[in-house]
Amino acid sequence: VQLVESGGGLVQPGGSLRLSCAASGFTFSSYGMRWYRQAPGKEREWVAVISGGGDSTDYADFVQGRFTISRDNAKTTVYLQMNSLKPEDTAVYYCTCPYSGRWYWGQGTQVTVSS
Repeated sequence: VQLVESGGGLVQPGGSLRLSCAASGFTFSSYGMRWYRQAPGKEREWVAVISGGGDSTDYADFVQGRFTISRDNAKTTVYLQMNSLKPEDTAVYYCTCPYSGRWYWGQGTQVTVSS
């Protein structure tokens, strides 16, 4: 199983970014996918989840209405569209999935929101 995030960068407050997580090594459409984030000095926190078919999503309260999780099963990729970004959204963002009894994580992508 391999998960590779991309799309992070430096953005001004109020801006947008779209993160991608390319997955391989398992039957992608059969598994829910999650995004987490970890800010400096803080614990990793859950951001969003999407079901294997993409028909069900859920979000942490702090991103409701600003972030959208989606997936393209043909491309085995999950996305996180982030709008109205705030400085407190600065973190390393990770995608993850449960497979065969354990959680697999990507290497993360840095998102920095600053003017």
